[in-house]
Amino acid sequence: MIKQILNRLPRKSKSSDNRDGRTFTSSSNASTSSSNRYANPSSGLNQGNKISQVVNAKLNGNTFAASFEALPGFRDVPNSEKQNLFIRKLNMCCVVFDFTDPTKNIKEKDIKRQTLLELVDYVSSANGKFSEIVMLEIVKMVSVNLFRTLTSPPRENRVLEAFDLEEEEPSMDSAWPHLQVVYEFLLRFVASPETDAKLAKRYIDHSFVLRLLDLFDSEDPREREYLKTVLHRIYGKFMVHRPFIRKGINNVFFLFIFETEKHNGIAELLEILGSIINGFALPLKEEHKLFLVRALIPLHKPKCIPMYHQQLSYCITQFVEKDCKLADTVIRGLLKYWPIINSSKEVMFLGELEEVLEATQLAEFQRCMVPLFRQIGRCLSSSHFQVAERALFLWNNDHIVNLIKQNRNVILPIIFPSLEKNARNHWNQAVQSLTLNVRKIFSDTDPELFEECLRKFVEDEERENEVKSKRGATWKRLEEIAAMKAASNEPVLVSPNAIARKPSC
Repeated sequence: MIKQILNRLPRKSKSSDNRDGRTFTSSSNASTSSSNRYANPSSGLNQGNKISQVVNAKLNGNTFAASFEALPGFRDVPNSEKQNLFIRKLNMCCVVFDFTDPTKNIKEKDIKRQTLLELVDYVSSANGKFSEIVMLEIVKMVSVNLFRTLTSPPRENRVLEAFDLEEEEPSMDSAWPHLQVVYEFLLRFVASPETDAKLAKRYIDHSFVLRLLDLFDSEDPREREYLKTVLHRIYGKFMVHRPFIRKGINNVFFLFIFETEKHNGIAELLEILGSIINGFALPLKEEHKLFLVRALIPLHKPKCIPMYHQQLSYCITQFVEKDCKLADTVIRGLLKYWPIINSSKEVMFLGELEEVLEATQLAEFQRCMVPLFRQIGRCLSSSHFQVAERALFLWNNDHIVNLIKQNRNVILPIIFPSLEKNARNHWNQAVQSLTLNVRKIFSDTDPELFEECLRKFVEDEERENEVKSKRGATWKRLEEIAAMKAASNEPVLVSPNAIARKPSC
C-alpha cells in the first residue's frame, strides 16, 4: 500500500532542477521531451508555462544567476545542429522579464532581445519544412511571451466619448521592445512557406486564436496593429479556422454592444472583416447575412462609434455592393439606431447613408424611401447647420438624385415643408443657399408637382396658424375667467361651454 502511494507522488525532474539559472535544457533533452509532448500540444504549452513561471519567480526574487548568457549564433554551428540550437534559443526566450523597472536585468533583457532577433532571421530564411517538435516549441515561446493579463487604467473613470479619447495619449506597453520582436517572429512563422498549415493547425488551434482575440483589447495601438496583421494571415492560411475566427470576432462584438461598450480593438477587428467580406463568394451564405443584421448593424448603437465608424461603414457598404437586395435591410437598420440628440453622430450616419444609397438599386430604394426621407426631412430641419448641410449634400450625388427624381411624387411631398422653412428662416446662409439649389432641382424637373406641394404647404400653414390663433383665444378666455374669480379662495372650475362661449362686447 505504501509503495503504491509513493509511486503516485510526482518525481522531481532533472531538467527543472536547474541550479545555474538556465531556462533551457540540452539539445538532446529538448528533443526528447518535445517528442514526448507533441502528441498533446496543450500539455506541452502548460509545461512551458510552468518552466517560465519558475524562472520568472527567480527573476522577481533577484535570485537569478549570472549564467543567462547568449548562445552561439546559427552561423557558428553546423547545419545538423541548427535545429537543436533553434529549440534551445526558443526555450531561452521563454523567460519573461519585468519591464516596469528599467534598472532590473538590463544585461539579460538585451541578450533576450538579440536572441529574438536571431530567431526572426532564422524563420525568415528557413529552407526546410518546420517539424512538429519545432512548431510546438515555437507556439510555446510565443504563448509565454504574448498571452498575459492586459493592464490598463480603470475604465470606469474614463469618458467614453470618442472625441475625448482621441485627445488622450494611448497607453504604451513598457515591454514593447520585446513584444514587437515576438509578434514579428510569429508573423514570419505564419507567413513562411515552410510552415505546413495541416501540421501547424494542431498548435495554432482554437484556444490560440481565442487568446489572440483577447489581446485586441490592448491599450497599445502598436500591438493591435500587429495583431490585426497576424490574425489576418492566420485566417488566410488556416482555412479550417475561418468559421471559428468569424464566430470569435462575432462574440467580441456581442459582448461590446450589449454588455460593456468598452473595447480598444473594434476598429482593427472591423478592418480584418472588411477584407474578409470583400472575399465572400456569391450568393452570400445565410450565416453572413445574419452577421450583418445581428452584429454589424447594432454596432451603430454604442456612444464611442466615432472610434471605428470608418471601418464599420466600409464593411456595411461591402455587403450592399455584394448583394444589392440587402440595401433595404441596412437602411432600415440605420434608421433604427439613428441618433436623436447627437449631431456629430448624425453627420456620420448621413455620410454612411450616402455610401449605401450609391450602391442601392431602384427596387430596394422604393421599399424604404418613405421612412428614409421622413428622417432626411428631419435632418433638413435641424438647427445644427452641419446636419442640415450634410443632408443637402445628398443632392450632389448623381445616382441618388436620379433615384429621387424617379420617385419624386412620393419624396417631394415628404421633404417639401423642410425645404420651404429652410429657404425662409434658416439662420445659416450656406444651408439657405443649398436649400434653394435643391428646390430648383425639383421645380425644373416637375413644375406642376412643385406648385402643388407649394399650394398644399401654404394651405397647411394657414390651417396651422388658424389652430394657433384658436388656441391663443382659448388660453386668453381661461385667463379672463380666472381673473374674474381671483377674489375667491375656491378653485376655478371651467366648463367646456364657458371656454367655447365668446366674450360679450
